[in-house]
Amino acid sequence: MRMLDALAGNWAGDEEIATTRWGQGGPAKGFIHARIELGGRSLVQDYREERDGKIALQAHAVFVTGREHDQYSLYWFDSYGFVPGAPAPGLWDGQRFTFVRSSSRGQTRHIYALEGAGVLTLRLESSFDGGVSWERVMDGRYRRVDA
Repeated sequence: MRMLDALAGNWAGDEEIATTRWGQGGPAKGFIHARIELGGRSLVQDYREERDGKIALQAHAVFVTGREHDQYSLYWFDSYGFVPGAPAPGLWDGQRFTFVRSSSRGQTRHIYALEGAGVLTLRLESSFDGGVSWERVMDGRYRRVDA
């Protein structure tokens, strides 16, 4: 099975946002629509976070498979103004995808994991010291939903 296929579909769930230098924390709802493109070599994902019934963040992500079976890249664009200067390298370790985005604002680690049939988790963490220490930004737990 191609691992990106497992992330394709529509997902919805609860998120817990940490208070960070980027904003106030609290509960949120997350929605993901992801589809396989380019002959199965990429996954295009549209994401939105809602707080109090209003859109708080939107993102467009493109995941691309590498030449090696366990290598991937992530291109992330969001409504906070993040535009990637380079793709975030990532790996599939047999249980989860991990990507680390780097910019002048620091690093953000994305950890996507499938937990049984129809459950996806996502943890975002930030580092401002070159990856020596990491701060939790968000934990999300999503269930697959019909289109």
